Amino acid sequence: MSILIIKTNKEKLHDYEFVKPIEDILKNIGVSFFTRHYKEIKEDDLIKADKIVICGNSLKEKGFLKDVKKFEWVKKINKPIFGICAGMQIIGLVFGGKVKNKTEIGFFREKFSREFLGIRVDQEVWHLHNNFIDFKKMKEFDVFAESNGISQAVKHKEKEIYGVLFHPEVRQKDLIKRFIGLR
Repeated sequence: MSILIIKTNKEKLHDYEFVKPIEDILKNIGVSFFTRHYKEIKEDDLIKADKIVICGNSLKEKGFLKDVKKFEWVKKINKPIFGICAGMQIIGLVFGGKVKNKTEIGFFREKFSREFLGIRVDQEVWHLHNNFIDFKKMKEFDVFAESNGISQAVKHKEKEIYGVLFHPEVRQKDLIKRFIGLR
């Protein structure tokens, strides 16, 4: 199995906070992966990957919002995708969602309405975002966790496309492991 990790940040320093923790999780469990910045993805990368993780980024990073066309492949590809924060926003934008502003920083309790990648109960999660997409208005997606009117965990109704607005690389590392199929 080979996982494609997609960086959405411009600043290399932010790799240590948003990309490296995911790489470390995969290294520690012996899963093969390769990392690309979203602007450098080639069709061969998408073919080679068995599953794809689209990483989050810092509060100041917004370039990906202007480059949504570079992610049109998300609608066409038939491989599991897991979007984290900015990655979830990208997924929502590709499927026609609109960006809304709301800053959430810190630990929050999220209540899951039903099982989502093994999570069945309330979870304390780490939020770090300025934007969100209202997935409740999108017919293609089911919302599994919501707080203050903000979709926190979603899954496409027909495809293996998952998204979380929180950062599982901080508190829910098992969520990433479950996505790749090891738990």
